[in-house]
Order: sequence, then C-alpha cells, then structure tokens
Amino acid sequence: MTTAAHEIDILGPEAIRDPSRYFSRLREEGNPVLWDTRYRSWIVTSHAAINEAIADPRFSSDRIAPFIERKLAGPDVDPAIRLAFDVLKNWMVFQDDPSHARLRRLVSKAFTPRSIANIEAAVVVKSTALAAALPKNGRFDLIAEFTYPLPVFVIAEMLGVPEENRARFKDWAEEIAPVVSGGMDDPARYDRAGAAMAELVEFFTGLLDHYAANPQDNLLTALAESRGGEEPLTQLEVLAFCTLLMFAGHETTANLISSSMLAMCQHPDQMELLRSGKVEPAKAVEEFLRWDGPGKSITRVMGEDAEFRGQHLKKGQRVFLVLAAGNRDPDVFAGPDELRLDREDAKKHLGFGGGGHFCMGASLARLETRIALPILLEALPDVRLASGVELEWQQVLNTRGLTELWLETGTGTA
Repeated sequence: MTTAAHEIDILGPEAIRDPSRYFSRLREEGNPVLWDTRYRSWIVTSHAAINEAIADPRFSSDRIAPFIERKLAGPDVDPAIRLAFDVLKNWMVFQDDPSHARLRRLVSKAFTPRSIANIEAAVVVKSTALAAALPKNGRFDLIAEFTYPLPVFVIAEMLGVPEENRARFKDWAEEIAPVVSGGMDDPARYDRAGAAMAELVEFFTGLLDHYAANPQDNLLTALAESRGGEEPLTQLEVLAFCTLLMFAGHETTANLISSSMLAMCQHPDQMELLRSGKVEPAKAVEEFLRWDGPGKSITRVMGEDAEFRGQHLKKGQRVFLVLAAGNRDPDVFAGPDELRLDREDAKKHLGFGGGGHFCMGASLARLETRIALPILLEALPDVRLASGVELEWQQVLNTRGLTELWLETGTGTA
C-alpha cells in the first residue's frame, strides 16, 4: 500500500484565504485521504469520506488532552490554571462516547425547540435595534457593530449573564480560540488561554453560586440545580458546559452572519433574491452554511490503527476532516462553486458536522441568522463592501471567520 503524501500548508495564506478552493484542489488531484508531511496529519477532503470518518468511533474527539497533560506536567502549576485546563479538557466536544452521549443528553434541555422559540422575539428586537444604529451614509465594521453583539446578547440572555459583564466575553474568546480552534504554533498561546480560562471559570463559579442561592428562569439556574438529583452533573462538567457555551454560542453565529453578508456583497444577484423575498431566509441560510460556513474542519485523533479509504492510519495520528472541501464536492452538489440561494441540495452540507457530535447549537445559529439577514438588508438598502479594504481571516484550522468586515452605505463617507 502506498501513502498519498503531500506537503500541505494548512495554515498558509492560500488555505486561510480560500480553504474551499485550496482543499478541493487536493481532492481533485486524486485520493481524498492524504498524508500531510509538513504537519504530520491526515487530510480528508471528500463529502463521503468525511461522513464516514465522523461516524467511525476509531476517529476520536479526545484530541486536546495530550497537550494539556504536557502543559500541567510540572509540580509548580498555579492551581487556578490547573483547574482552568481541567475544565477545558472536559468540554463536551473533546469527549467520546459514552461520556459524550451522557453529557449531551443531560444538557440538551438548553436547545430544545421550545427554548429556541422562546428567544426568537428577543432576537428580532435586538437585531432591529442593532441594524437601526448602523450608519446610513458611511462605513462601519459589521462584526464590531452587529454580528458580534447579537449572539453575545442571545447567549448571555439564555444563560443569565448580567449585562455589565458581557463585554468581557470577546477578550476571553480571543485568547481561548487559538487553542481550541487550531491556531498558529505559538507555545505562549497556552499560557494566554489558561489565564483566560481561569478568569472565565472564576466568573461562572460565582454566577452559579449566585443562582443556586437566588434561582431565576435562566440556564445557569438550571445548571446550578443539575449538580443534584438522580443523575447529577459534577461541578467540573457544569463549568465545562458553561465555558463551552459562552465560546461556541457566539463565535459560530457571528462568523455565519458575517460570511453570509460578505457572500451577498460579492454576489449582488443573490442578495437581491433574498431582499426581494424570492428565497426564504431559512433556505438561504443552508446555502450560506454550504458556501462558506463557520466550520472549516473537524479535528480527530486516531484511537487505534485503522485501514481507511486505502490508507493505513496509525493510533495517535491527527486527522483533519475538511468540511469546507466536502461542501464543494461535485459528487454531492451540482455546480458546487456557484452560490445559489435557491439551491435544492444545500441541506446536504456539513456545516455543523454530523453524527453524535452534530453541533448542539445549530438550531440557535440558524434562527439568529435567518432573522438577522433580512433585517440587515432592509436597514441597509445600498450596502456594499467598503472600498480599499482587504479581507483578513482568522488564522485557525477549525473555524472560518473574518477579523473585521468593513461595509459602506450611501456615499461611503459620513
């Protein structure tokens, strides 16, 4: 058996700028399962192979524990940092079954259809207010002014985080993201992430204690109470879910709304389809998830040696399941490199992963995006990309998002 080996720069400028094209080209060259000699990892690029790997228990989600264990190996680690990394290691996304299935079942009440429907009116009100505040004659960063504040508001409302504390979410998320999303190789990133996680753990510990003594109708109260009962969550598990929800609950939606607006600005004919009502917002969101969704890849680690798609994968090797490439697979999508909001096959996308690890917050991200986009288009009838501004993407492996999105309206000058 021969190994299909390439030197692939998965964090290089081309892969960061246009991952769909970069990784799809690798698939088109032949084998959809390639060994990357530079990062010593497997790269999986076809829709079918990705789905197969997602469903295969030999591909383990427990990928962060070895890095954390090395980080905590010394005897002089600050107890707060040790706790912070223990919490991070217990994030549900880094768990395999049966632990993952148990945790998912116990916390799934946060994303029931009823709980999502209950927040819809608040999403409409907040989206309308944020859109109304955008300049009608000038330029602005949509991420700073709309796509970040909206999901932070939503997840904070669901949790019960006081308004005066919500601004801190962004700083914490920016420090944690390079570790959990696969950033550049910078040893200091673990120190920064550990410090941010320690602050976040302390913050949620205080809120959980507060709501245990003063119950309210919010998710933190429910989580505080879940530490008792017939099948209790541990304090570590509750803190892990709180911090994961804070991070993933706003990052995914912010990136999805931003990339959707970018796609429409780059394809005015598709913007007009949505603006005119010829395409339902919910249908358009599925195509935006396929076209350039917030999930770029999923990382797995081989739990054992395995034969997979003609390749021999060894225990402990990393595997990147490149969703961005699978979402442009011509074996699944007709004209995959065309953005078509009325596409009938868009729902086959891999934008939220799949299998047991399918994104628990998918329904919330969909709801926020289908509400936000029409409100933005109505408030900004002549919106377009700001002239003279280059797009800058987050330099991470697993998520896809802009650092800023400068748009303009009117003459472009206030």
